[in-house]
Amino acid sequence: MSLEATTEQTNPVLEPIEWEPPMPPTDLIFDDGEPLESNRHRVAMNVLIRSLNQGWSDRQDFFAGGNMFVYYSSSQARNRDFRGPDFFAVLGVEADSSRQGWVVWEEGGRYPDVIVEMLPPSTTNVDLGAKKTLYEQVFRTRDYFVYDPFDPSAFQGWHLDLDQGYQPIPVNEQGWRWCQTLELWLGSWSGAVDIDTTTWLRFYDRNGNLVPLPEEAERQRADEQHQRANEQQQRADEERQRADEERQRADRLAVRLRELGEDPDRG
Repeated sequence: MSLEATTEQTNPVLEPIEWEPPMPPTDLIFDDGEPLESNRHRVAMNVLIRSLNQGWSDRQDFFAGGNMFVYYSSSQARNRDFRGPDFFAVLGVEADSSRQGWVVWEEGGRYPDVIVEMLPPSTTNVDLGAKKTLYEQVFRTRDYFVYDPFDPSAFQGWHLDLDQGYQPIPVNEQGWRWCQTLELWLGSWSGAVDIDTTTWLRFYDRNGNLVPLPEEAERQRADEQHQRANEQQQRADEERQRADEERQRADRLAVRLRELGEDPDRG
């Protein structure tokens, strides 16, 4: 056998194999069956979601969700290590309300930009410890807030500094904290929502105006329409009054002319 033939048989040319990353899990769950801490926690969460959706109803470039799982790695999904923020918002994405959860690898690697956790006694240490660390170091969430619907004084907030990590957000004179990412204030508001009267965490715009819930916006529109109708009625009444006064002046002038022997109807 020739040397050339031996070489061909012992040193075959190997085709390059293209490496493919492992497929992420497809059996994700979106409901762990665990109830919220209380009905007030559920309402408090929905207040933020519904008001942001209402305030930004003309926008289609954000998603606001809450009490839904955020899947951020395939290993986390397999280990059932879930994170379900009470409220979160992501900017620069499609406003798809059909999402069952937030799956980072299906969202172009996007993590929540803002997170708010409603503090219950059972998870306070986690929300201020492990979760805060996760949101700071893994999610890199720009603004993180915690609030206790039963204790408004527990309100805290942090903004992410890329060099120093989470830095506390100071309060203004009203006790509100500025959410730089949303360009909105977060602060307390006392009143009734879903027949529960307490102090809620609400959004305020840059000028300090409350960002309304859909039903509040509807009442506001109805009040404005009622006010416009009243103003129109008032203007009509004033026009009629001026016309009556003008007619009365003309009648008085006609009487006076007749007393002087003049015919007011003669051109």
